[in-house]
Amino acid sequence: MKLTKKEALEYHSTGRKGKIEVVPTKPCLTQRDLSLAYTPGVADPCLEIHDNPETVYEYTAKGNLVAVISNGTAVLGLGDIGPEAGKPVMEGKGVLFKRFADIDVFDIELRSKDINEIIRCVEMLEPTFGGINLEDIKAPECFYIEEALKKSMKIPVFHDDQHGTAIISGAAMLNACEISGKDISKIKVVFNGAGASANACANLYIRLGVKKENILMCDTKGVIYLGRTAHMNEFKEAFAVETDRRTLAEALVGADVFVGLSVGNVVTKDMVRSMAKDPIVFAMANPTPEISYEDAVDARPDVIMATGRSDYPNQINNVLGFPFIFRGALDVRASAINEEMKIAASYALAALAKEEVPEMVKKAYGGQEIEFGKEYIVPKPFDPRVLTHVAPAIAKAAMDTGVATKPIEDFEAYREELLARLGISKEIVRRIIDKAKLNPKRIVFPEGEQVKILKAAHILVDEGIAKPIIVGNKARIDKLVEEHHINTEGFEFVDHENFPELESYAEELYKLRRRRGLLRHEVYALLKNTNYFGSMMVHMGHADGMISGMTSSYPNTIKPALHVVKLADDVKKVSGCYMVIVKNKLFFFADTSVNVDPNAEELAEIAIQTAKTAKRFGVEPKVAMLSFSNFGSAPYPQSVKVAKATELVKKQWPELAIDGEMQADTAVVPEILAQQFPFVAFKGPANVLIFPDLASGNIAYKLMARIGGAEVIGPILMGLSKAVHVLQKGAEVNDVVNMTAIAVVEAQEKK
Repeated sequence: MKLTKKEALEYHSTGRKGKIEVVPTKPCLTQRDLSLAYTPGVADPCLEIHDNPETVYEYTAKGNLVAVISNGTAVLGLGDIGPEAGKPVMEGKGVLFKRFADIDVFDIELRSKDINEIIRCVEMLEPTFGGINLEDIKAPECFYIEEALKKSMKIPVFHDDQHGTAIISGAAMLNACEISGKDISKIKVVFNGAGASANACANLYIRLGVKKENILMCDTKGVIYLGRTAHMNEFKEAFAVETDRRTLAEALVGADVFVGLSVGNVVTKDMVRSMAKDPIVFAMANPTPEISYEDAVDARPDVIMATGRSDYPNQINNVLGFPFIFRGALDVRASAINEEMKIAASYALAALAKEEVPEMVKKAYGGQEIEFGKEYIVPKPFDPRVLTHVAPAIAKAAMDTGVATKPIEDFEAYREELLARLGISKEIVRRIIDKAKLNPKRIVFPEGEQVKILKAAHILVDEGIAKPIIVGNKARIDKLVEEHHINTEGFEFVDHENFPELESYAEELYKLRRRRGLLRHEVYALLKNTNYFGSMMVHMGHADGMISGMTSSYPNTIKPALHVVKLADDVKKVSGCYMVIVKNKLFFFADTSVNVDPNAEELAEIAIQTAKTAKRFGVEPKVAMLSFSNFGSAPYPQSVKVAKATELVKKQWPELAIDGEMQADTAVVPEILAQQFPFVAFKGPANVLIFPDLASGNIAYKLMARIGGAEVIGPILMGLSKAVHVLQKGAEVNDVVNMTAIAVVEAQEKK
């Protein structure tokens, strides 16, 4: 993936600055709400906590809140850049905590290099946080700080730079030894790098079974040996051994394992050739490993290789560790993250790598076959199963070692709770994009003279989602490209006014519309309209799909498509739906964009098309036909229409979970369904909501987006034989990318 400096800066600066915000979790709309949130209502939980301090976990966010703390002295390979410059990294860490384990974070950057100042500052934060994640503090200071805090604080303290890499690479080590048939108690391990990560890795490997006397550690001055006095500290002294080897090259002769936590390109092919049979090489310097994957494999085809990079097999990525470790620790209110918990995490990751990989994970990585072996010794970072494997292992280890103050009684229920935290519905967009990447299709953009379209097209090419066809005046497009520094590699440009096949397009369009009032001389004028031209590209097979609507009204965009592109088989009416994601729940709203007042038959077809759309995205539909009436309680023509449509769908698709007519709250509140209407054809809330007319559907999704804080994706056009979708007017770049991915997936299926 090629990211430009401009893209990175825009990402962090566009809209609300930075990457995080604080959002209330309780309603704060009325005077009563405010009185409960603050004074006088807040006094009651305050007094409860005063009487019993442990209830702070019941009445505040402490139990799900972690502080990411840094002084910016060792930032992401950038070195000592200071606390302000390190803040984007700490915010990013907060994003990962939230994204992978639903943990809230405040990042705290300290302007101090004084060990005692930092220790005292962090100690004073204990009443606020459920855990402390130390980040990007240079060695050896980080060792002293963490050890002091672990002794003085009663909440988990974890320096991820040390232990994260140790835990994930420890899992990789266990599996690499199993695959290569090596006895972990006999392997000879060489480290290059003697900082925080190397020290933690070595100590964890010893607990996993590596003999301390079989470890050789090197730093920039060579092998750390007994009697060496230059550039030493107490942490290096712990790994000084009696040896006559002095260089990294000498150390690697006959070694079973190389662990690189240093800088790029310090290991040569000859060094790898000198290692023992079936060598294990963990070259984890980023972004340039100590030796490249290609060179290592070329030197030793029998090598088991891991790096810190995502573009090679076996990525040692800390995101496999810290979110899930803290999740498990917080959920049992652990007073510490001890060695047994770290070991439990390594074993849990190692065990997960041996399980059959789900299709959704394979699709996320280009559809490649993934199975336990030399090129798959640790789980993939985007495998959602990591949460449900590692967090329970951490929780159980905390309970077994006596540091859990709130033990879990039902681990099955706990795993279900973790799945709910994961917010599977929010993963749907990523799954759509992953599926699109498997077979990118040609998508035409009639609004090629819009900067947002060009920026979206760059992302689509860069991430391998689609093959964009940009329609418009080439001179004007070139000017925009130059002004906005857009990389157009991989774009196909079409000037619709000077198109070589314009005559054949005109002839075909005339055939399509000549019995619909179109005169021969009007054809060329229509083709100057880029939406007609783009629709014709799809019709003629020169594009697999079309995305438009950013600059024109919905009717003006959809009309050309309906005039040119045929309806799908067995479809009489085109309709539209939105995917609405709110509070980790996914709903499909229809019809939100096409049919003003559908009759019962049309409403039934809309329901069927929307249910099929839900299935396309891996969602088992539970369809609620909405009205102002609950099952005949208000028998007016409008509600009778919905009831009739429901019966029509049941006859056409008996297996579909559908019911109605029902009110909106009935459809989405399980308690109402269970208590008042136990006869309904589905359990729990509906996820497909069919509105009785365009007004109600359109109003509902817009209110959800603007007031309800929902993320909406769409409109998704249903019923055409080709993948044509209409953007919301003024859509953002990300909306264009998401809608294009949907179009690609649909085009894949229609092929």
